[in-house]
Amino acid sequence: MHEASHDYIVVGAGSAGCVLAARLSADPGVRVLLLEAGPPDDAPEIRIPVAFGRLFRTKYDWDYTSEPEPGLDDRRRYLPRGRTLGGSSSMNAMIYIRGNHRDYDAWSDAGAKGWSWDEVFPYFLRAEDHHAGPSDWHATGGPLTVSEGRSRSPLMAAYLEAAQEAGHPFNPDFNGPEQDGVGPYELTQRNGLRCSTAEAYLRPALERPNLTVLTGAHCTRLLFSGERAVGVEAERHGVLEEWHADREVVLAAGAYNSPQLLMLSGIGNADELRALGITPRADLPVGENLQDHPHLPLVHFTDTPSLWTAETPENIALLESEGRGPLTSNGGEVGGFLRTRDGLDAPDIQLHALPVQFHEEGLGRPTGHAFHHGAVLLDTTSRGTVSLRSAMPSAKPRILHRYLSTEEDRAAAVRALRVLLDIAGRPALRAHRRADDRVPASDSDHDLLAFARRELHTLYHPAGTCAMGPVVDSALRVHGVSGLRVADASVMPTLVRGNTNAPTIMIAEKAADLILDDSRSTA
Repeated sequence: MHEASHDYIVVGAGSAGCVLAARLSADPGVRVLLLEAGPPDDAPEIRIPVAFGRLFRTKYDWDYTSEPEPGLDDRRRYLPRGRTLGGSSSMNAMIYIRGNHRDYDAWSDAGAKGWSWDEVFPYFLRAEDHHAGPSDWHATGGPLTVSEGRSRSPLMAAYLEAAQEAGHPFNPDFNGPEQDGVGPYELTQRNGLRCSTAEAYLRPALERPNLTVLTGAHCTRLLFSGERAVGVEAERHGVLEEWHADREVVLAAGAYNSPQLLMLSGIGNADELRALGITPRADLPVGENLQDHPHLPLVHFTDTPSLWTAETPENIALLESEGRGPLTSNGGEVGGFLRTRDGLDAPDIQLHALPVQFHEEGLGRPTGHAFHHGAVLLDTTSRGTVSLRSAMPSAKPRILHRYLSTEEDRAAAVRALRVLLDIAGRPALRAHRRADDRVPASDSDHDLLAFARRELHTLYHPAGTCAMGPVVDSALRVHGVSGLRVADASVMPTLVRGNTNAPTIMIAEKAADLILDDSRSTA
């Protein structure tokens, strides 16, 4: 046990953990320890937006793979997660989307007290420094820079024109009063470079004497005194060490790793834990309710220049001198939110279009000029699980998403692919299509579903495995124990409609308030 104890230990310096460490340590009387399993965020590929795919399967990536997925004809799927300061905000596509207002009201209606849209909206504003200035929907002065994209691909302009030719209205702000429509995405970038939570929140806080940040510290279990969490055990430099928390331990390790650490510590399905030789401490459905946004991609070759040849001396100079140009591209530059059938009260698919050939789940190198557009299923009914492979902390968890396991999701996939084919066939895009790289064999239900089973991959939005209600209460405290919270995407009862980074930052902002409010009430 280290002699120097801390008030709070935050496990995971990712999208949520950096926010928590910065907000909690703003009080000079509070001692905060932030533990991160990965290395510092020192790779230039982290800062350069277009280069994020080069971080896949490196030391900056947890590099998970799913179990064989029955709905995908037993194919496994690559599941990258950030393993560095900033976590997945250091290797994502930087798209800033809050989700639909109805998502949060549904959480509240289901019992998550304090999490309605009206109650979470102020935390989005607290985080934000918006490029266009303050308005009814945006704020300035927050740590997180939200910017317009600075890559202007003619392919993406053509895509938006084609989508409007297909009848989808233009929407200049998906975080404004209406989510429906198509348009450019706003990004977590600052001067054309990535603005991760490490850059936005952690870096300005590092000089505080009451904040300690340790990288290369892989947490192996939680420490308890009776029913109270009092610290963590972590492996660092090949040695197991222990750290003590006087007030609380907060897990912010993400939707795969937070449930894994809880289960390794005896919090989970009691029968499954006993079978692995782990003494149960609290019998909770940890790791269940896993949700994700599955992505259905089409790819077309083109004679129009794409990002394939963007890394030129001229574009490097443009990035370095002016913070703009193709190297600032986040990949998915444009997209939108659509409803594929009548009677829906909110969008059920999201579009993402990229001016580059994205294939082999982002692991393959482009072979020519091409563009990619995909549809994400926003309102899935399939549910997966995260479970332990063994009681060894170094064993990667078993992750089964069960993509396309319900008839509703299979029908939605077929409808989504028809939307993509319709847009691809419009005049504005036909002018850029030289040949098809990856498309369904036909528009029959059979061929569309076969294509979905073969090509579907994640959009990297796992959530729900430590959900409010079954696993944590509305203040994010783990049921059955004390001194322990979870504050990351795993606490979402249901996935929000849209990219999950901004909502995860919001969760951490609100969690910091909840923690500090509890501290004041017991002082």
